[in-house]
Amino acid sequence: MSRQPRTQNVTTDAGEARITWVPAAVPRRVLAVSHGAGGGIEARDLQALAAALPGHGVTVALVEQPWRVAGKKVAPAPKTLDTGWRGLWPALAAPGLPVIAGGRSAGARVACRTAAELGAAAVLALSFPLHPPGRPEKSRADELLGTGVPTLVVQGGNDPFGKPGEFPPGSYTLAEVPHGDHGFAVPKRSGLTEEQAMGILTEAVTGWLMSLG
Repeated sequence: MSRQPRTQNVTTDAGEARITWVPAAVPRRVLAVSHGAGGGIEARDLQALAAALPGHGVTVALVEQPWRVAGKKVAPAPKTLDTGWRGLWPALAAPGLPVIAGGRSAGARVACRTAAELGAAAVLALSFPLHPPGRPEKSRADELLGTGVPTLVVQGGNDPFGKPGEFPPGSYTLAEVPHGDHGFAVPKRSGLTEEQAMGILTEAVTGWLMSLG
């Protein structure tokens, strides 16, 4: 695999998706991460991981769901997102390395829902939307608790979709980016810069990935 980032279009039953491969020089695993329902792979957390992880032997695959590739503004139903992710999986697994399924927000939910059936080695859930803002009774904890594989949640301390203290007990690991919102933005009054916040996130993810063996 080339060490320069490259893009790959993949046809799925939900439409044409796209993978941007950011390869490690000597890859030991692949981290496949998708975006949320309101943005793309330019999200600060996805870009921070793509910059940091290849140096640790992790090839990062930034996944764009078909609706984003098609230029649509609104994400489709969860079932359609799952269909797109399933269709991408053979391409993600093609390098023959363990694949960690991941994503932010809606992308994290997709990774959680499909991990066991697709044979993911683990799940990385960034800004997992535990519930809609202001609606804690609408919990999506069952998706997180049902992955069946090692799982890391990285959550902003002020995420309106679920603060770290709201998460139920489970076999997953939880890391916090202090003061972060759903996009891991931190207010100036927090004393943290965006660079420091992303450093906390990438260190947590890197340490967890290395612990997987």
